[in-house]
Amino acid sequence: MPRTARASAAGYCYHVLNRGNARATVFHKHGDYDAFLEMMAEASLRVPMRIIAYCLMPNHFHMALWPRDDGDLSRWMHWLLTTHVRRHLRHYHSSGHVWQGRFKAFPIQADDHLRVVLRYIERNPLRAALVERAELWRWSSLSSLGPAPTLDPGPAPRGEGWIEDVNSLTTEAECDPIRESIRRDRPLGSEMWTRDTAESLGLQSSLRDRGRPRRQGDLKRRDL
Repeated sequence: MPRTARASAAGYCYHVLNRGNARATVFHKHGDYDAFLEMMAEASLRVPMRIIAYCLMPNHFHMALWPRDDGDLSRWMHWLLTTHVRRHLRHYHSSGHVWQGRFKAFPIQADDHLRVVLRYIERNPLRAALVERAELWRWSSLSSLGPAPTLDPGPAPRGEGWIEDVNSLTTEAECDPIRESIRRDRPLGSEMWTRDTAESLGLQSSLRDRGRPRRQGDLKRRDL
């Protein structure tokens, strides 16, 4: 079986995310967010994990994780999400799926590409107009207001003035490569790094265009 990003090979940083099933709200109140952060801390006691950044949003989360050993990311996420689902179903006396499916994880080159992802993650609540400044969102690695798991600076430190960088405007040129990485299950980095990483992890299909080429008639009908 070819290796994939979800095999969580050591030596890479990963952009990890998941959404509520059918994009439904998962975190309904402060206690839901706090409980998830406490579970992240406990998961790291069970499977040591370097957490570089995170942001919990009402119906999804983003993380930047840096596993030490092969398979650690899958083990860490499995314990975290399984434990959270049990808590959620018990607390809300419900049944069924909480998350959209298995988490997604995309390798990131440990340079400015990683810093762009960290900014994207920590800027989420500001972009969604949930706060006036990103650091005011309690459930983000940028904030010091709520409970928080221990953070690792990572292989590409943020540098001085980071909070202001996160709060400054972003461009589509900055966000589009991240969105494309999410959409295509594609590693994020320079062209050469992305190609080499995709080959190493068995992700070559993420570099190819999806779907059949549109016929000329299809294009004309769509333009009408």
